[in-house]
Amino acid sequence: MKTKVLFFAILLAMTVQAQNKPYITKVYDFMPAPGQFVNDSPKFEEGDTQESMIAKVESKICGSITIEEGELPDGTIVYDTTVVVKPGLISLGSFGGYVVFGFDHPVVNVAGEKDFQVFGNAFGSDSLQVSGGSCEPGVVMVSRDVNGNGIPDDPWYELAGSEYNNPRTQKNFTVTYYKPEEDHTAVPGSTPFITDMEYVHWTSNATDSVNEGYIYKLAFHTQSYWPGWAEGETLTFTGTKLPNNAENANETGQEYWVQYYFGWGYVDNRPDYGYGYVTGAQQSNQNLGFDIGWAVDENGSPKHLSQVDFIKVYSGMMQQCGWIGETSTEVCGGIDLHPDAVPVLRGDLDGNGMVDVSDVNIVINIILHKADPDAAADLNNDGVIDVEDVNSIINIILKI
Repeated sequence: MKTKVLFFAILLAMTVQAQNKPYITKVYDFMPAPGQFVNDSPKFEEGDTQESMIAKVESKICGSITIEEGELPDGTIVYDTTVVVKPGLISLGSFGGYVVFGFDHPVVNVAGEKDFQVFGNAFGSDSLQVSGGSCEPGVVMVSRDVNGNGIPDDPWYELAGSEYNNPRTQKNFTVTYYKPEEDHTAVPGSTPFITDMEYVHWTSNATDSVNEGYIYKLAFHTQSYWPGWAEGETLTFTGTKLPNNAENANETGQEYWVQYYFGWGYVDNRPDYGYGYVTGAQQSNQNLGFDIGWAVDENGSPKHLSQVDFIKVYSGMMQQCGWIGETSTEVCGGIDLHPDAVPVLRGDLDGNGMVDVSDVNIVINIILHKADPDAAADLNNDGVIDVEDVNSIINIILKI
């Protein structure tokens, strides 16, 4: 929903070349919800299919370039003299629009650290992003390739960000968008910037007072807002709907929309200034990445994942901001913050590379106060090391 694209090229400051590529290498799926940048970021052309659009997304958010290859795009922040993440941008449209991607290796859950970063183009009303500006939060989900087939058809787990337990957040929110008819008659808005207030109709199971509405069409973007390659007359998405974060901050009667950032845990929510580049207030207000340890299952219970193979980002807002249009998450690439990390085997308390009876004995000795407590022995993450943790290790051994 931004009229100005901000490219952030994050340089990977590494003294040793990583064996694993630190940047995104593969896009598995992409389907935006209707929005003003759909069919434009990336560009849809007649004849494009789901496969060709995925290839276009890959060209935007995958890979890297070297400084030696030529002049870097305007706005690039240089951190090193070797490799930068390839700058690009895709828009996910209104609520539910998504992209699924991965690296050439599993992303490891490094204890006590952020594990990966996904860049957006959020920016603030001032240079320090004190409260907000244009922040369009997207929800992040992760998945393990449990069946080993190399495609994202395994269970997904949400990374519970700062608004996960907000009472205004709606879980299992479902919205259906209806494709506009070709002979649709536009209903102009109250300003010349809104050319159609009833462009894309949508209905939902919203628990608040608004469970249907429209995606406006704006004078700035005249192309179709419906994904040109999508089959069928409807698009339905389900996920976690975040609270509205926008307000018209102009008290004189004219519209001046500000979208305030959330605490943490969302893409395109805070500026991406870059690692090791800024300090102080800027650093405290930037997006510092995502922790696999935030993963929860459909019931909100913590899910312990040693690594993940697939990452999904979807627009988390169902919000229309007057003549500025719908709130739509943008994705501008991403990196693995620890590309050569080795996963820690859950339950391997003695570090011998396997989970066996010796690890059971360690937990028992902790319970009997014959050994010092070890946080890794609290396998069910309930804050207590007890017989339930013994059962957890036994279940790992038996592969239950």
